[in-house]
Amino acid sequence: MPHGPRKLKLATVSLAGCFGCHMSFLDIDERLLQLIELVEFDRSPLTDIKEIGHCDIGLIEGGLCNAENVVVLREFRAHCKTLVAVGACAINGGLPAQRNHLNLGTILNNVYGSRTGLRAGSAIPNDPELPLPLNQVHPIHEVVHVDYFLPGCPPSADAIWKFLTDLMAGRTPQLGHGLMHYD
Repeated sequence: MPHGPRKLKLATVSLAGCFGCHMSFLDIDERLLQLIELVEFDRSPLTDIKEIGHCDIGLIEGGLCNAENVVVLREFRAHCKTLVAVGACAINGGLPAQRNHLNLGTILNNVYGSRTGLRAGSAIPNDPELPLPLNQVHPIHEVVHVDYFLPGCPPSADAIWKFLTDLMAGRTPQLGHGLMHYD
């Protein structure tokens, strides 16, 4: 029995953000069944696969807030032929980047060090298991090469579907004004 065409491998990952882009991805609803006919999912919250194999398309949401985000991003980029920055956080740092005009030490002291009944600074997490926070939140293109940008906060399910179907068909993704929105 002849085999059909090779399915593309698709992986997704979330860094520092709200997970809204993945929720929009799930909102393609019954089109997920059509997508499964065209792709094999690799690392993704949809599969719970933790290690990434070599993928044709990688969708990444979220910005870079800590050292672990940077490690995950670099590994993800190394394994993806085509990398797509999905959503405002991946593209420009999004809401997490609003802390960039503040001093990280001051933020940590204000959040953890000034609790009533605690010695100042005593509650700031300091465990080697915790990833080190970066002084600034960065969009992913500042660390790795990004092939495509899919804007939105989050991008709509229709925009994600149109973008993916264009990309899988070998077309340069084109999103009209009606598919772009920021909630």
